[in-house]
Amino acid sequence: MASNFKLFLQETRDSTHMKICGDFDGTSAHELITAIQKHAHKSNQVFIHTEDLGNIYSFGRDVFQNNLGHLKKQSRKIVFVGKHQDSFVL
Repeated sequence: MASNFKLFLQETRDSTHMKICGDFDGTSAHELITAIQKHAHKSNQVFIHTEDLGNIYSFGRDVFQNNLGHLKKQSRKIVFVGKHQDSFVL
């Protein structure tokens, strides 16, 4: 994992907010996927805030895209927001 990557989580009654910070590499992608898998089933929506990301490495983006699999059916409830939202396509 990028040494400065962090994932902050806040759950409300109906939604989960994940703030991802630092550089996004392959290990960071796996951490984000694991967090989404863990929380998507118990929230109406999962918001992933990308405004505090630094470098988004192409390998990290590829790992994320290639390992989404079963998250595709929940894609309507997963919303990326912030200046890097377009880097994450479900």
